[in-house]
Amino acid sequence: MVFWRQGLALLAGGASVLAYAPFELFPLAFLSLAVLYGLLDPMAPAGLSGMPRRRRARHGFSIGFAWGLGAMLAGVSWLYVALHRYGGMPVPLAAFAILLFCAAMALYAGLAGALFAALRQGTAWGDAALFAALWLLTEWLRGWLFTGFPWLASGYSQSPPSPLAGFAPVLGVFGVGGLVALVAAWTCRAVLARRHEPLLAVLVVLAVGGVLRQVSWTEAVGTPVKVVLLQTNIEQGLKWRPEMLQRWLDVNVTMLRANPADVVVLPETTLPLLVEYLPPGYLDELQRIAVANGGDVIFGTFTRNEAGHIFNAAISLGRSPAGHYAKQHLVPFGEYSPPLFRWFYGLVNIPMADQTRGAEGQPPLALAGQKVAVNICYEDVFGEELIRSLPEATLMLNISNLAWYGDSLAQPQHLQIARLRALETGRPMLRATNTGMTALVMPDGTVAAVLPAFQAAALPVEVRGYQGLTPYARWGNGLAVGLAGLALLACAGWRRS
Repeated sequence: MVFWRQGLALLAGGASVLAYAPFELFPLAFLSLAVLYGLLDPMAPAGLSGMPRRRRARHGFSIGFAWGLGAMLAGVSWLYVALHRYGGMPVPLAAFAILLFCAAMALYAGLAGALFAALRQGTAWGDAALFAALWLLTEWLRGWLFTGFPWLASGYSQSPPSPLAGFAPVLGVFGVGGLVALVAAWTCRAVLARRHEPLLAVLVVLAVGGVLRQVSWTEAVGTPVKVVLLQTNIEQGLKWRPEMLQRWLDVNVTMLRANPADVVVLPETTLPLLVEYLPPGYLDELQRIAVANGGDVIFGTFTRNEAGHIFNAAISLGRSPAGHYAKQHLVPFGEYSPPLFRWFYGLVNIPMADQTRGAEGQPPLALAGQKVAVNICYEDVFGEELIRSLPEATLMLNISNLAWYGDSLAQPQHLQIARLRALETGRPMLRATNTGMTALVMPDGTVAAVLPAFQAAALPVEVRGYQGLTPYARWGNGLAVGLAGLALLACAGWRRS
């Protein structure tokens, strides 16, 4: 019977990926977690009633772990492309590495399942609150422990048009994920007990979210800025070949010259070498073109300091003062080696994999009269880090290179992440990527313009800067985590009474 529950949980976790981009069937997030809740709920026919608490915890862990494993295997299997196709890792090793990684990430859902199975009271409202609080806290834990991997956090599935998107500027993505779990638990209870009260509570939460979606937490200031986001579409397998370098340098110059604007943005590592190794006069040429076009250019490259440390960086040139940003949140294994894992680089070939973190507290860059908070690729997964640039920053800018992951779910999933960041910060999010998805996301989480993936093209947009702070920008994850903690204390008090 236990294996039947695990199998169903595995399938429900895998199906949850359909709630995310590019499918965006957001109600499936509720249904998937409702299945998990039902497998853990003592009222369910397949629940864990009648077991000692320790045994319930073990079985709860196995069910939660199976759900998490299904979600990760279905949702982030694109990591295999980076390891095998571009990293050169043999097929069996790449598949095994992805399985281990997904299993490690599934431990957090397993922890939520174990704690819920052990602590649940058998009361409709108390158990629903307990499940939501534990789900929120374990997803939040996954978002920062061991540098964090919050990809596929449940709240990301609730980008507009979901009514729960209205809670993102208040509670952040983890708070929205907690509400997804709460709605799922109430839905499951309504079906099992055949009662209407939980469904009424669901409608209230969705209605409040719908009202919050109409609130403008920040306001536009100044005149519109003309921005061109360039998508160079350089194939990852060719990008690092020395004989191709001049061609890629020429692509950047040609696209910059052909697209005058107040700000022109080229993607992450669009200059795939240390800036000190660029041909003489190349940066001067970029500067001349930007000034002749009447604006600024910002592009991704690598820099090195006097101590020899290498940084994944963005550099701006043009009419505004030159600027520099160094990536702060690096990707383990892809951009640096965690302790004791140097041997990993004997199995893969990843260029520029020995990088150093940029300093914390780097100021926004001055571009065309705006204060632009730059983040590079994976950094925009960490909402609480991005809000450090507020309220000074008027625009958010992400430059990325997702060519590492081929034609996969990575591109649309990353754009959906940017939509939640725009909601949380109340700022437009500009995205310039190598292969997709290059886009402008508005502060309400809607995509104003986007380029097709895997095409070399330019996306001209007009955007205004924004000022003000959302509740999330003021308090970060503190409010959501605090509410989850209060829910746990209330459940503990209910247990003692």
